[in-house]
Amino acid sequence: MLKDKKILLGITGGIAAYKAVDLASKLTKMGAEVKTIMTAHACEFVSPITFKSITHQSVLTKMFDVNADIEHISLADWADLIIIAPATANIIGKTASGIADNLFSTTIMATTAPVLFVPTMNIHMYENPIVQENIVKLSNLGYFFMEPEYGILACGYKGIGRYPENEEIVFHIVTYLKYKKDLLGKNILITAGASREKIDPMRFITNYSTGRMGLALARAAYIRGAKIKFIHSSLGVKAPEYLNSIKAISAKEIYNSVLKDFPESDITFMTAAVADYTPIKSSKQKIKKSDNLNLVLKRTKDVLKELGEKKTSKQILVGFAAESENIKENALQKIEKKNLNFICANNLNVSGKDDTEILVLGEGKEIKLIGNKFSVAHQIIDIVLKSSIKLNI
Repeated sequence: MLKDKKILLGITGGIAAYKAVDLASKLTKMGAEVKTIMTAHACEFVSPITFKSITHQSVLTKMFDVNADIEHISLADWADLIIIAPATANIIGKTASGIADNLFSTTIMATTAPVLFVPTMNIHMYENPIVQENIVKLSNLGYFFMEPEYGILACGYKGIGRYPENEEIVFHIVTYLKYKKDLLGKNILITAGASREKIDPMRFITNYSTGRMGLALARAAYIRGAKIKFIHSSLGVKAPEYLNSIKAISAKEIYNSVLKDFPESDITFMTAAVADYTPIKSSKQKIKKSDNLNLVLKRTKDVLKELGEKKTSKQILVGFAAESENIKENALQKIEKKNLNFICANNLNVSGKDDTEILVLGEGKEIKLIGNKFSVAHQIIDIVLKSSIKLNI
């Protein structure tokens, strides 16, 4: 997804500067051409030669070099995207005030490329009204920001301000290279994961769903500016901190959570693999071994069908169907039976993998999508945004 993209990585003087080495490595392995600018303070934490060894590209540390081009102009023009990781309160404040007193701050001033800040600092610094005001100001001017994570900080405090996972930073970079915040003002509800239906305190009925597709949709929509409600049951992967996650393990819990939040949703993606059946009664004690075990099951409530009956003319409802045969035919029956705007049908033979193959049907469209789940998630969102439904926002 980053092949031949030109990324300028800016390192400022925070203790998390060493974590940006792994970021540079990830971006390079994904095919990006990565050049690095380091402030004088950043060089106190990590040596420039480390980034040069990783990226095999130039690492610049000073404003004036008689043997080089006018670097702040050439780099500003060269970059497809500039990322500042870690971004200190100092560089955020300088940019917000239009200060250009070193190579990096001057390059930021000169670029027309997207700029992504990854704030990383002490909790009290991050929550300082001046820093927050600068972030709001720059966000309103079109600069992008990631929210830092919560945890133990280098200073010993516990709170928000920690450097995010580099994998999450990559998701943001991939998105901002192509999209702006085109989902601002939209409320999006997404379900994901495999429900678990309790047999006894130790055992349950479930399925193979990992929740990766739903999580990819939640990530993509959030980064593009949507307000997310992410209702998930059992996941095979960790959900990032920035998502508004609600855990709902059983089919009944999913039903209750979804029905509660659905009225406020502009777009709903129902990717969760909700059990069709659940034990009529679960045992309070662990069932002992025997030659045979008979389970009596009852049908669970069809939450997708009920949402189709409840949705207004201003809401978009997208269902997901995992099929092993007659994929298109079965999906078309479901889209009509459950009153969906779109349905995304995928072949069970490729489920659970990083890449996916999905057939999107609805509003007279039939679009086949192939690729990694995050890329496909963006394409699904693009299709939905072109819907004939005018969202009530």
